[in-house]
Amino acid sequence: MAKKKGTSLNWDDFQKMGNPENAPEEPQEETMKSNHFVAKSIIRVHLEKRKGKPNSIVRGLDMTNTMMKELERELKSFLGVGGSQKNGEIIIQGDNRDKIMDFFKKKGAKDIKKAGG
Repeated sequence: MAKKKGTSLNWDDFQKMGNPENAPEEPQEETMKSNHFVAKSIIRVHLEKRKGKPNSIVRGLDMTNTMMKELERELKSFLGVGGSQKNGEIIIQGDNRDKIMDFFKKKGAKDIKKAGG
């Protein structure tokens, strides 16, 4: 007879084997969603021409760069256009100010206005 090798189980496999009601609960992390910061920010959507082309610029978001990058990705996907994020601003190609305002209202923004242009 061959000897069985000892196997190691990770925590998820261990929980699946036994009664999940008796297993200790995993600690839950409290993460702040970007919607919380959007609701507290004073957002202004500007229209500027850069290199002769119109760009919508979102200013006034009080959040970290990683959260802003995630929000920028969602916004670009929602609008179907290109853009970037730098220096605390989200730059979106084209004049999409009304659609951007609708996007942020759905996210829970309370103080959002068009500015300039």
